[in-house]
Amino acid sequence: MNVLEFMETPELCGDRFMGPSREAMRAVLSGAFAIPMQGDRLALFSKLAGGRKPPLQRVRELVVLAGRRSSKTETAAAAAVYLGTVGAELEGTLRKLQPGERGVISVIAVDRSQARVAVNYIRGMFDASPTLAAMVEKQTAEGVEINNGVSIEVQTNSYKAVRGRTLICAVFDEACFYRSDTDAASSDVELYRACVPGLATTGGMLIIISSPYWRKGLAYDKWKRHYGQDSDILVFQGSTADFNPTIDPRIIEEALAEDYEAAKAEWLGEWRDDVANFLQSEVVNQAIRSSPLELPYNRRHVYHCFTDAAGGGRDEFTMAIGHKEGERIVIDVLRARHGVPAEIVEEYAALMREYYVTETTMDRYAGSWPADEYKRHGISTKVSEQAKSGLYMDTLNALNSGQVELPPDEIMIRQFLSLERRVRRGGGESVDHPVGGHDDRSNACAGLIAHLKTARAWNYADLL
Repeated sequence: MNVLEFMETPELCGDRFMGPSREAMRAVLSGAFAIPMQGDRLALFSKLAGGRKPPLQRVRELVVLAGRRSSKTETAAAAAVYLGTVGAELEGTLRKLQPGERGVISVIAVDRSQARVAVNYIRGMFDASPTLAAMVEKQTAEGVEINNGVSIEVQTNSYKAVRGRTLICAVFDEACFYRSDTDAASSDVELYRACVPGLATTGGMLIIISSPYWRKGLAYDKWKRHYGQDSDILVFQGSTADFNPTIDPRIIEEALAEDYEAAKAEWLGEWRDDVANFLQSEVVNQAIRSSPLELPYNRRHVYHCFTDAAGGGRDEFTMAIGHKEGERIVIDVLRARHGVPAEIVEEYAALMREYYVTETTMDRYAGSWPADEYKRHGISTKVSEQAKSGLYMDTLNALNSGQVELPPDEIMIRQFLSLERRVRRGGGESVDHPVGGHDDRSNACAGLIAHLKTARAWNYADLL
């Protein structure tokens, strides 16, 4: 049984994949699994695959870049269930497993909410079919264990979830939005590297599905190298209308009128041209001192502080202390904490006193409560005159001119490298972290750098 027969068998999938609106995904899966095509389906395949010829055998990697509401996750879930239950290659794949070893189909989602969507699709398919339900050995919070020795698991993006697993298939759901700003484990490249050995053991398949975003990352690299090229990596690209002709065109037209660049990616399935890397890795890396992570107080210097306060949640309450030597700016200390804000303020105020700092500059959006808390501990505050984008632009100039020494803080480095430079409507620019990302540590450093650029380079000799 091939994947289309599986999806079109009522006893297995009901009628959820029937109808003309699914024809684009049928063309995609026909190409990926080397199912012969002709007529309109072959023409649709050629359009979405950049004019390349259909593969003669099942591909090693499938990349689908499509606009929103294109049934990407649902189709990938169906492919995962097919590969784990009745897939044509499954019997041969299972023979490659060691006694007691389970084959894993891993669906990697960009975040918890997307993971819930994926796992609900998978569970729903098993629950709706008595034939598939009879194969379920155990349902877990992450997925389904099947009585043939296969587990279908849904996790959020982390290479740790798949490292060392024997993979029958790996699905990267919304891969263009994987980020590495707070944890290297969430890097799309690290995830790919972790999956390759597990897939190689079984001859498994990698499926990457996403709406496009910016011209960077694993999915973009696959598209750039393989779209329209005859190889065992098959790349498709199309708009929402291509994949879901039932969508109301007025929704797309209104989105394009409101924000063309964003809608171009979300609905037309095209890469954004208004988002780019803000900093080059070589510029940041040349500013990083080898060690130590924190420099001790030196009475020859006069120190300054910048605070990026956080009231809870996933944001970190961050503080940076630094000084200026001539035109050179040194970030001596960078601290970042989760916890009770009042307790963090008390800790940071004590650290400031160690460096004889009596005032801290704060992010413009901190509100009044950090100032009140710092005042209780003898620290005065002032609000930054610039918004975040302005702080980053000042930092860019200082980094490009080699004026800055940064601490070897890995999270801070990743946050700087993940910053996005966006062109606003009307021609202005903004700099910020990516969607779903964080920049607390890089923002604290940037705020301090911007402040120190205009500060006088006092030292101990000046004060005598």
